[in-house]
Amino acid sequence: MKDKICIVTGGNTGIGKATVAGLAKRGTTVVIACRDVDKGNAALDELAASTGSKDLHVMQLDLASLASVRAFAAAFIAKFTRLDVLVANAGIMTAQRQLTVDGLEMNFGVNHVGHFLLVELLLPLLQTSAPSRIVVVSSNMHASGKIDFDDLAMEKSWSGSYPRSKLANMLFVRALAKRLEGTKVVVNGLHPGVISTSLAREYSAPIRLMAKWFFKSPEQGAQTSLYLATAPEAAEISGRYFADAKEKKPGAAALDDALAERLWMKTEDLVATVSAAGASR
Repeated sequence: MKDKICIVTGGNTGIGKATVAGLAKRGTTVVIACRDVDKGNAALDELAASTGSKDLHVMQLDLASLASVRAFAAAFIAKFTRLDVLVANAGIMTAQRQLTVDGLEMNFGVNHVGHFLLVELLLPLLQTSAPSRIVVVSSNMHASGKIDFDDLAMEKSWSGSYPRSKLANMLFVRALAKRLEGTKVVVNGLHPGVISTSLAREYSAPIRLMAKWFFKSPEQGAQTSLYLATAPEAAEISGRYFADAKEKKPGAAALDDALAERLWMKTEDLVATVSAAGASR
């Protein structure tokens, strides 16, 4: 992995931070893409000390703002000449319905739409850097997700928002893999395990404490992301779902090509609508 350049979204904490550490130990240049630059720099200092890496960078990225996603992509392209691995790791799981600055339901907007646009903007660089990889951190909760195209803002019923966003991740993987056939750019999704991280930071203290007792550590949770980002054999696999560094069968809805295409087109429309609204301000 020496001389490779990687991005890890949400790389300042939890699974993302452990993923950055694993990549840094392999000699990779890693960009820690995170919302809070101060927290990112604190993580960088800790990771540099623990891994000995001098090739870590922090760049600001707020996936709840499509303008921020565009600014990040432009800044990255201006700074780096290649991109070998993009780990779409950042995620949010809110305890109640919230909206992004662009008016999207928060879990769907951050976990799916923000990463969708990020990949779209960086795809030309991934293609010129091929062979390259896109790793999407989903969840086994995708299997219970349902997408109501008539209520994407979830105004009628907010229940099931997080599983829906994770199903969207896997449908994105499926649709993108078909578009990337023959390009030597691969994309795969994964379940990291049930992890003790800050993902559920909005939930009660007892739930967070239980997570620390019973769930996997971030280091354990990062292993499948690292496998898909670095293993030689993973460079030949695309459009699949993994857990514990092994291929698994995803939920039935994640294998629905018509649903994947419909979501792709709807997401493109949402991104275009948000962009047009921003341009008119």
